[in-house]
Amino acid sequence: MAAAVPIAIRTAFVLGSTSEVAKAICRELAGRGCQRFHLVARNGEANQQLATELQHRFGASVSTETTDLLADAALEPARRPEVGEFDLYLITAGSLGDAELARSDAAEALRITAANYAGLLPWLTAIATPERIARPGRLWVFSSVAADRGRPSNYHYGAAKAALTAFCEGLLLRCHGKPFAVRIIKAGFMATPMTVGKAPLELCASPESVARDLLRRPNRRAIEYLPWWWSPLMLLIRLFPAPLASKL
Repeated sequence: MAAAVPIAIRTAFVLGSTSEVAKAICRELAGRGCQRFHLVARNGEANQQLATELQHRFGASVSTETTDLLADAALEPARRPEVGEFDLYLITAGSLGDAELARSDAAEALRITAANYAGLLPWLTAIATPERIARPGRLWVFSSVAADRGRPSNYHYGAAKAALTAFCEGLLLRCHGKPFAVRIIKAGFMATPMTVGKAPLELCASPESVARDLLRRPNRRAIEYLPWWWSPLMLLIRLFPAPLASKL
């Protein structure tokens, strides 16, 4: 754990808190002086385990909440979640889903869309109010390099992440000149259970290294690739002609 460095993130709201990258970011934040967390995830037991760790290891104040993004996307009328007041809103929720099944099963295609985009809309709408963006704060949203180009192997996931990226880019531009900073992270492969067997190990960054990279510049507002070398790599991939791209 890095030595504590004073930064202006003392409270954090985390949606998708049981993801490996969220847990790494929470630990890094707590080690740097973040004192209060609200953790939102579908798996209540795993969420409580992280809460207990942050409380006992770092002395943080932690509250938890369970939600199902698939249900959030289907509610009519859409609910407005309570998101409270925090220095940082971190959105890491998402799921690859079953790409093979989604090719023939519209229900699975909709589940992937809900988990990676539609189910996040009630939360993002509740966060990005006119009152909140007029005050200092941060919104960090994890998208994916899969948003940059359709791939035959997981185009439902990529399409959902592309929609999330476009939506959050609109928020980023809406907040231009305002105290509230929006940051969109196009993450490449990470060494997590979600990518086991799906990505070469040499292309996988650790969640801990991603957390440290983010906190080197906690006030940044941008669309960025993590690790950085995904930016030139995805530029190259976007230039691939269709016959080559079809092999991705």
